[in-house]
Amino acid sequence: MSRKSKKTPTSLVSVTDLEHAYGHRVVFDHLSFHVRAGRCLVLRGPNGSGKTTLLRCLVGERPTSGTVTFDGRRVDESDPRFRADVATVLGDLDFFPDLTVLEHLDLLARAHGQAPEQADEVLEAVGISDVRDQFPGTLSSGQRQRLALATAFVRPYRLLVLDEPEQRLDTDGQAWLAQRLAADKRAGAAIVMATHDPDLAAAVGDDVLELGA
Repeated sequence: MSRKSKKTPTSLVSVTDLEHAYGHRVVFDHLSFHVRAGRCLVLRGPNGSGKTTLLRCLVGERPTSGTVTFDGRRVDESDPRFRADVATVLGDLDFFPDLTVLEHLDLLARAHGQAPEQADEVLEAVGISDVRDQFPGTLSSGQRQRLALATAFVRPYRLLVLDEPEQRLDTDGQAWLAQRLAADKRAGAAIVMATHDPDLAAAVGDDVLELGA
Protein backbone atom coordinates (compact mmCIF):
# COMPACT_ATOMS: atom_id res chain seq x y z
CA MET A 1 0.00 0.00 0.00
CA SER A 2 1.53 3.30 -1.06
CA ARG A 3 1.78 6.19 1.39
CA LYS A 4 0.37 9.53 0.24
CA SER A 5 2.80 12.42 0.54
CA LYS A 6 1.65 15.63 2.15
CA LYS A 7 1.31 18.50 -0.29
CA THR A 8 3.17 21.69 0.53
CA PRO A 9 0.76 24.66 0.64
CA THR A 10 1.11 26.78 -2.48
CA SER A 11 2.20 30.37 -2.06
CA LEU A 12 -0.30 32.92 -3.27
CA VAL A 13 2.29 35.72 -3.44
CA SER A 14 5.90 35.06 -4.41
CA VAL A 15 8.62 37.72 -4.46
CA THR A 16 12.00 36.82 -5.90
CA ASP A 17 15.20 38.89 -5.68
CA LEU A 18 13.26 42.17 -5.74
CA GLU A 19 15.08 45.49 -6.01
CA HIS A 20 13.67 48.99 -6.36
CA ALA A 21 15.56 52.24 -6.74
CA TYR A 22 14.74 55.86 -7.47
CA GLY A 23 17.71 57.13 -9.43
CA HIS A 24 20.81 56.26 -7.44
CA ARG A 25 18.87 55.70 -4.20
CA VAL A 26 18.23 52.02 -3.60
CA VAL A 27 15.08 51.59 -1.50
CA PHE A 28 15.54 47.85 -1.03
CA ASP A 29 17.29 44.99 -2.80
CA HIS A 30 17.53 41.19 -2.82
CA LEU A 31 14.10 40.73 -1.23
CA SER A 32 12.56 37.28 -1.53
CA PHE A 33 9.55 35.95 0.36
CA HIS A 34 6.28 34.06 -0.03
CA VAL A 35 2.81 34.52 1.43
CA ARG A 36 0.30 31.69 1.54
CA ALA A 37 -3.48 31.90 1.70
CA GLY A 38 -4.71 32.36 5.25
CA ARG A 39 -1.46 33.98 6.40
CA CYS A 40 -0.45 37.56 7.19
CA LEU A 41 2.97 39.04 6.47
CA VAL A 42 3.73 42.17 8.51
CA LEU A 43 6.19 44.72 7.13
CA ARG A 44 8.08 46.66 9.78
CA GLY A 45 10.71 49.36 9.64
CA PRO A 46 11.27 53.08 10.12
CA ASN A 47 9.72 55.69 7.86
CA GLY A 48 11.57 55.72 4.56
CA SER A 49 12.61 52.08 4.75
CA GLY A 50 10.54 51.13 1.69
CA LYS A 51 7.40 49.58 3.18
CA THR A 52 4.97 51.55 1.03
CA THR A 53 7.13 51.09 -2.07
CA LEU A 54 7.16 47.34 -1.52
CA LEU A 55 3.39 47.24 -1.10
CA ARG A 56 3.00 49.15 -4.36
CA CYS A 57 5.27 46.68 -6.12
CA LEU A 58 3.01 43.87 -4.93
CA VAL A 59 0.03 45.47 -6.67
CA GLY A 60 1.61 46.52 -9.93
CA GLU A 61 4.33 49.17 -9.62
CA ARG A 62 7.24 47.99 -11.76
CA PRO A 63 10.35 47.23 -9.68
CA THR A 64 13.87 47.95 -10.86
CA SER A 65 14.54 44.22 -11.00
CA GLY A 66 13.19 40.95 -9.67
CA THR A 67 9.76 39.38 -9.96
CA VAL A 68 6.43 39.47 -8.15
CA THR A 69 3.88 36.78 -8.91
CA PHE A 70 0.33 36.29 -7.72
CA ASP A 71 -1.20 32.84 -7.94
CA GLY A 72 1.61 31.76 -10.23
CA ARG A 73 1.30 34.67 -12.68
CA ARG A 74 3.49 37.74 -12.90
CA VAL A 75 1.63 40.69 -11.37
CA ASP A 76 -0.12 42.82 -13.98
CA GLU A 77 -2.47 45.47 -12.62
CA SER A 78 -4.27 45.61 -15.99
CA ASP A 79 -5.24 41.92 -15.72
CA PRO A 80 -8.97 41.69 -14.79
CA ARG A 81 -8.31 38.48 -12.83
CA PHE A 82 -5.71 40.22 -10.70
CA ARG A 83 -7.94 43.24 -10.05
CA ALA A 84 -10.79 40.93 -9.07
CA ASP A 85 -8.66 39.06 -6.52
CA VAL A 86 -6.67 41.86 -4.88
CA ALA A 87 -7.99 44.63 -2.61
CA THR A 88 -5.83 47.48 -1.35
CA VAL A 89 -5.86 50.37 1.11
CA LEU A 90 -2.73 52.37 0.38
CA GLY A 91 -2.78 55.84 1.88
CA ASP A 92 -5.66 58.30 2.00
CA LEU A 93 -8.07 57.54 -0.83
CA ASP A 94 -9.56 60.08 -3.19
CA PHE A 95 -13.33 59.92 -3.05
CA PHE A 96 -15.87 61.37 -5.46
CA PRO A 97 -17.02 64.60 -3.77
CA ASP A 98 -20.59 64.32 -5.05
CA LEU A 99 -21.23 60.71 -4.00
CA THR A 100 -22.35 59.86 -0.49
CA VAL A 101 -20.63 57.29 1.68
CA LEU A 102 -23.29 54.70 0.83
CA GLU A 103 -23.18 55.50 -2.88
CA HIS A 104 -19.41 54.93 -2.94
CA LEU A 105 -19.74 51.49 -1.39
CA ASP A 106 -22.81 50.57 -3.42
CA LEU A 107 -20.92 51.40 -6.63
CA LEU A 108 -17.97 49.22 -5.61
CA ALA A 109 -20.16 46.35 -4.46
CA ARG A 110 -22.07 46.27 -7.75
CA ALA A 111 -18.84 46.51 -9.76
CA HIS A 112 -17.63 43.33 -8.06
CA GLY A 113 -20.89 41.44 -8.43
CA GLN A 114 -22.05 41.76 -4.84
CA ALA A 115 -25.65 41.92 -3.65
CA PRO A 116 -27.10 45.43 -3.16
CA GLU A 117 -27.34 44.96 0.61
CA GLN A 118 -23.58 44.35 0.87
CA ALA A 119 -22.86 48.08 1.14
CA ASP A 120 -25.22 48.48 4.11
CA GLU A 121 -23.76 45.42 5.84
CA VAL A 122 -20.19 46.72 5.51
CA LEU A 123 -21.18 50.19 6.74
CA GLU A 124 -22.62 48.56 9.86
CA ALA A 125 -19.54 46.37 10.29
CA VAL A 126 -17.06 49.26 10.09
CA GLY A 127 -19.18 51.42 12.38
CA ILE A 128 -20.09 54.34 10.12
CA SER A 129 -23.68 53.54 9.18
CA ASP A 130 -24.71 56.79 10.88
CA VAL A 131 -22.90 58.82 8.20
CA ARG A 132 -24.11 56.79 5.22
CA ASP A 133 -25.82 59.80 3.63
CA GLN A 134 -22.95 62.24 4.17
CA PHE A 135 -20.34 63.21 1.59
CA PRO A 136 -16.74 62.12 2.21
CA GLY A 137 -15.57 65.71 2.62
CA THR A 138 -17.70 66.08 5.75
CA LEU A 139 -16.20 63.07 7.58
CA SER A 140 -13.69 63.16 10.40
CA SER A 141 -10.25 61.66 9.78
CA GLY A 142 -11.22 58.49 11.67
CA GLN A 143 -14.43 58.13 9.68
CA ARG A 144 -12.51 58.59 6.41
CA GLN A 145 -10.13 55.81 7.43
CA ARG A 146 -13.05 53.50 8.17
CA LEU A 147 -14.55 54.38 4.79
CA ALA A 148 -11.22 53.61 3.10
CA LEU A 149 -11.18 50.20 4.78
CA ALA A 150 -14.82 49.67 3.82
CA THR A 151 -13.94 50.12 0.14
CA ALA A 152 -11.82 46.97 0.46
CA PHE A 153 -14.16 45.00 2.70
CA VAL A 154 -17.21 45.60 0.49
CA ARG A 155 -15.79 43.36 -2.25
CA PRO A 156 -14.39 39.83 -2.42
CA TYR A 157 -10.63 39.33 -2.44
CA ARG A 158 -7.97 36.67 -2.07
CA LEU A 159 -5.19 39.12 -1.18
CA LEU A 160 -5.51 42.22 1.00
CA VAL A 161 -2.70 44.79 0.89
CA LEU A 162 -2.75 47.43 3.65
CA ASP A 163 -0.52 50.39 4.46
CA GLU A 164 -0.83 51.34 8.14
CA PRO A 165 -4.58 50.55 8.31
CA GLU A 166 -4.67 51.48 12.00
CA GLN A 167 -4.02 55.16 11.23
CA ARG A 168 -6.54 57.56 12.78
CA LEU A 169 -8.57 54.76 14.36
CA ASP A 170 -9.42 55.01 18.05
CA THR A 171 -8.85 52.13 20.48
CA ASP A 172 -12.19 50.49 19.69
CA GLY A 173 -11.52 50.86 15.98
CA GLN A 174 -8.12 49.21 16.27
CA ALA A 175 -9.62 46.28 18.18
CA TRP A 176 -12.35 45.92 15.56
CA LEU A 177 -9.74 45.98 12.77
CA ALA A 178 -7.70 43.19 14.38
CA GLN A 179 -10.82 41.04 14.71
CA ARG A 180 -11.82 41.69 11.11
CA LEU A 181 -8.39 40.81 9.70
CA ALA A 182 -8.21 37.66 11.80
CA ALA A 183 -11.59 36.63 10.37
CA ASP A 184 -10.31 37.30 6.85
CA LYS A 185 -7.38 34.96 7.46
CA ARG A 186 -9.69 32.23 8.74
CA ALA A 187 -11.71 32.65 5.54
CA GLY A 188 -8.56 32.00 3.52
CA ALA A 189 -7.40 35.47 2.49
CA ALA A 190 -3.72 36.37 2.43
CA ILE A 191 -2.74 39.72 3.97
CA VAL A 192 0.37 41.84 3.52
CA MET A 193 0.35 44.79 5.91
CA ALA A 194 2.71 47.56 6.93
CA THR A 195 2.03 48.75 10.46
CA HIS A 196 3.68 50.59 13.33
CA ASP A 197 1.19 49.13 15.82
CA PRO A 198 2.79 46.23 17.74
CA ASP A 199 -0.58 45.08 19.09
CA LEU A 200 -2.09 44.81 15.60
CA ALA A 201 1.03 43.04 14.33
CA ALA A 202 0.91 40.56 17.20
CA ALA A 203 -2.82 39.92 16.83
CA VAL A 204 -2.82 39.33 13.07
CA GLY A 205 0.72 38.71 11.83
CA ASP A 206 2.14 35.26 11.17
CA ASP A 207 5.47 36.37 9.69
CA VAL A 208 7.48 39.60 9.89
CA LEU A 209 9.73 41.22 7.29
CA GLU A 210 12.03 43.91 8.69
CA LEU A 211 13.02 46.63 6.21
CA GLY A 212 15.80 49.15 6.66
CA ALA A 213 17.52 47.05 9.33
